[in-house]
Amino acid sequence: MIPAAFEYARATSLDDAIARLQAAGGAGKLIAGGHSLVPLMKLRLSEPAVLIDIAHIPDLAGIRESGGAIEIGAGATHHDVATSALLRERCPVVADTAAVIGDPQVRNRGTLGGSLAHADPAADYPAAMLAVDASLHLKGPDGWRVVQARDFFQDVFTVDLGEEEILAKVTFAPAQASAYAKLHQRASRFAIVGVAAALD
Repeated sequence: MIPAAFEYARATSLDDAIARLQAAGGAGKLIAGGHSLVPLMKLRLSEPAVLIDIAHIPDLAGIRESGGAIEIGAGATHHDVATSALLRERCPVVADTAAVIGDPQVRNRGTLGGSLAHADPAADYPAAMLAVDASLHLKGPDGWRVVQARDFFQDVFTVDLGEEEILAKVTFAPAQASAYAKLHQRASRFAIVGVAAALD
């Protein structure tokens, strides 16, 4: 239950994080909340040579509405999402989903981007992102690209995200008639079954 040795670096911007991923040559991993990655490292199912901390990058923060679309930075914590007045009014399914993730400790450290990139089949966010037809904005060495949620999730723990790309934000149209519900495992609160719905 002890991770392999690794180097640690704190990125100051998206471009800095991408440059560090490139320098790591495929041996680097991003970390923000760490709730998905650290357990894998402790079991040595993931052994990155370099951990790149992106938790303090300003471009990954914030929840806002602009041009008729809601935008959530990938670094927003589950608590940020669950307690957002904007989301509760304009797209409650996303706030409702975040509110039932794990426990208070998990919600205060875990991030939207980390959960989506990990794509755990028992996670809560994927259903909500599919329900609102979210667009995921990725940045890499070649610039930006946008992937729809229905194309981003490819298989169990498998997403359309390159080794040198970062999930920076998600955007979607408001959906006031929307909700999320799940049957959860008592100890972990992971979803056994989770259902999200949003009406146009």
